[in-house]
Amino acid sequence: MVLSTLIMRASDGLPLSASVDDGAENLSEQKKQCKLVTQKLSANSADRASIESGNYVIHYLMKDGIVYYCISEASYPRKLAFSYLDELDREFQKSHGAEALKEGVRPYKFVEFDTFMQKTKRVYQDTRATHNLDKLNTELQDVTRVMTKNIEDLLHRGHSLDHMSDLSSNLRTESKKYRRAAQRINWEAMIRQYIPFIGVGLIGLFMLWWMLF
Repeated sequence: MVLSTLIMRASDGLPLSASVDDGAENLSEQKKQCKLVTQKLSANSADRASIESGNYVIHYLMKDGIVYYCISEASYPRKLAFSYLDELDREFQKSHGAEALKEGVRPYKFVEFDTFMQKTKRVYQDTRATHNLDKLNTELQDVTRVMTKNIEDLLHRGHSLDHMSDLSSNLRTESKKYRRAAQRINWEAMIRQYIPFIGVGLIGLFMLWWMLF
């Protein structure tokens, strides 16, 4: 289940909004890690990723200068986590997107957005609910392309979020190469399949032309 949500500005890490958590879990360490991850983000970073942190996973979505985080249990489906973050992004951009990027915005200025976060979080809590089962079965977002990192590697061993972007780009490149190769093979197979018929047809046309003229 989604346990906590934070929204920050990508350029300077300014906290814009956060959920009021009523769970028993102490997530203070994971929330600090979200701030550290924001400092590592750049224009070349992956726009979404999952970061393992102990018994929890930090999922982030970076879009239009805003970073959305949700902290979930390790067993919570990533597809639902990113669908949840996508919904937050759509609503936040519609209601606060332009203002959030202005200078002089104070921390947690959009704390009232927690109302929407809590309402949306409740929808995503039960992974067996019909709404969520439908999303698991039909959601277009391919989470196999979302990179996963360990927080220790990221913060203490110097691994880069840009590297995650590179890996994701490589996956996309290889996928395109595979599709092109598959199309070429299919085209060659079709030619091999139909060329005898084409040859017979041409011979028949030639013989018909020869008899008539």
